[in-house]
Amino acid sequence: MEGEIMKVIEYWIEGEIGNFIKVWISVYISLSYCYFIGKIVPKGIKRLIPILPVIFLFLILPLNLHTMHLGITTAFFISWLSNFKLLMFSFDKGLLSDPSISLPRFLAVACLPIKIQQQQTKSHKITDHRNQHHHHKSVFINYGIKGFLLASMIKIYDYSDKIHPNIILVLYCFHIYFALEIILGIAAAVARGVVGVELEPTFNEPLLSTSLQDFWGRRWNIMVNRILRPSVYDPVLTLSNKFLDRQWAPLPAVFCTFVVSGLMHELIFYYMGRRKPSGNITLFFLIHGLCLVTEVAVKKAVNGRWELPRALETVLVAGFVIGTGIWLFLPEMLQFNADVRAFEEYAAVGAFAKDVARALTFIPSKNSTRVL
Repeated sequence: MEGEIMKVIEYWIEGEIGNFIKVWISVYISLSYCYFIGKIVPKGIKRLIPILPVIFLFLILPLNLHTMHLGITTAFFISWLSNFKLLMFSFDKGLLSDPSISLPRFLAVACLPIKIQQQQTKSHKITDHRNQHHHHKSVFINYGIKGFLLASMIKIYDYSDKIHPNIILVLYCFHIYFALEIILGIAAAVARGVVGVELEPTFNEPLLSTSLQDFWGRRWNIMVNRILRPSVYDPVLTLSNKFLDRQWAPLPAVFCTFVVSGLMHELIFYYMGRRKPSGNITLFFLIHGLCLVTEVAVKKAVNGRWELPRALETVLVAGFVIGTGIWLFLPEMLQFNADVRAFEEYAAVGAFAKDVARALTFIPSKNSTRVL
């Protein structure tokens, strides 16, 4: 095991980190080009045409990275978030289309899960500063707890041979959630500190969801939801309003949003394993899309006349999401040893940190003698 860890450390230092730096230099150069294109080319197809090469480039760049954390995080940021934002920017929609936005903020907003804070009056700023202080404190505690739980689960995996496989799969579900929230939170916090942008909340305690609509619409990966709404949901809703009653027009828009989300997840999984998609990830989102559409239709029909207890709703939603995740989602990850690769990266980072700390704490003086 120690030999494998050393190989991972060597790979990270000599290959992956260098490629990671090159990829992100390419990203920022490309986004700078898009920024100036937006200044001189009018919105619409005329702007989309010179931006299309950047969109294709952002689909290719993640292929240069192979680690679970650097590679998949980069793929999510540029192949999904950034590309969808650039498509909206081409038609003068979204935060990137703000005419007053500076180049540094354009670069940050284009590829990271953040938003620009609205201008406020002086009194509101004072109140907001106090609120932010309490909010940041609670966020710090929240991330600390989830970081501790994530570290605990990683330790529990050492005894996986003594634990029922289904329990391990459930732990993997929580592992994915905690890891995603921590990674995206760190990325957004760094961007906020460097270029002064406000955090875009990524998760809102999804384990407390009382319905699929609540889970997907308000609690799970909020940033993706806010990208898919203007780019997929709203256009399909506008179209369906022409053919359906206003009450039922949102249903096709909801389902199409899940179809696009499923396809984008297939792309992310391709970057992760470099294998031909099996369709299970898309099936996962199709099932959830159909169930959510059914849920909305039933709510409209019942109109509040009958409701389940809140605690039971939370258990049912969590059970359904975890159950379908174990059935369709996790097997795709385990096929290409995503769990093993992730644990090797954790161990490599830990070993590298120990080596750095050991080197910093022992710096021999000029007069010191070496003991052979």
